Amino acid sequence: MRRREFITLIGSASVTLPLAARAQQAASPRRIGVLLVGLSPDSKELRYFRLGLRDAGYFEGRDVVIEWRLANGDYDRVPELVADLVRSKIDVMVMDSTIGTEVAKRATSTIPIVMAFVHDPVGSGLVDSLAHPGENVTGLSMMAMELYPRRLQLLKELNPQLTNAGVFWNPDHPIHAKVVKELRAVAPSLSIELSFAAVQRPEQFDPAFSDVTRANAQALYVIDDPIFFAHRTTFLKLALAARLPTIHDLRRWPEAGALMSYGPDLYDLFRRSATYVDRILKGAKPADLPVEQPTKFELVINLKTAKTLGLEIPARLLAIADDLIE
Repeated sequence: MRRREFITLIGSASVTLPLAARAQQAASPRRIGVLLVGLSPDSKELRYFRLGLRDAGYFEGRDVVIEWRLANGDYDRVPELVADLVRSKIDVMVMDSTIGTEVAKRATSTIPIVMAFVHDPVGSGLVDSLAHPGENVTGLSMMAMELYPRRLQLLKELNPQLTNAGVFWNPDHPIHAKVVKELRAVAPSLSIELSFAAVQRPEQFDPAFSDVTRANAQALYVIDDPIFFAHRTTFLKLALAARLPTIHDLRRWPEAGALMSYGPDLYDLFRRSATYVDRILKGAKPADLPVEQPTKFELVINLKTAKTLGLEIPARLLAIADDLIE
């Protein structure tokens, strides 16, 4: 090679190599931290979250890396898991619970936090308002407070002779006390007496079922909490043994074997939460992204469980159900 050509080649390399390096750095995968209190990465909800990322043009491993942290229904582990995510220098956090979001908000004011679903983000103090979240938290609200009385009405429609229902709640959850107050207020209008059982750990499932059974409960209202779903196999075995039909917030429960649920489409919420991640990764600030509410609500009934319990589902409930699991 001639000396002049060699010098030209070296000069070109000195320019192009830094450009290539910068391009490679710009194309490095963004890091998403996902804290799951009651779910797992292979759950159907998270498959919809991944689908939402793909819809936005992100492929796991190429465009984004997801850092998973799992609490398995144990609230005591949440602060440690959040701290670990913060240390991991992620670009955005995604939460599946109110408590996870609360802990994350206390842990960082700079990392954007996306609520995949939270019961009452305004009432919990997570955002200033739905239209103007205010700080580093945004995402989706479950509109839960408006739906709790409706579930009690559905239990009454299921069994017009219902006069006593058990209620499982978790005092550790920031909004459960408010839900208990709401249910106490609406129950007399339905001629239903409520028996409340506080559950904070899975070891309390058995005595809680014993308590509501001794109170002659004819059905069980479960206020949604990660501790229940994380241990759903044990929970549902005890409910079946007690011959108690149960109603829940989300369709994942009748899909797992509970009798019925009424609430927002959780899979749709997780898919939509990926759009918040996309907008934040493209530079949007959480404070400028209004909190959205559910657009899909569904009544789901497990007919197999109804048959096992010896229940005949009224024709009206069958007619208005969005999905019947057989």
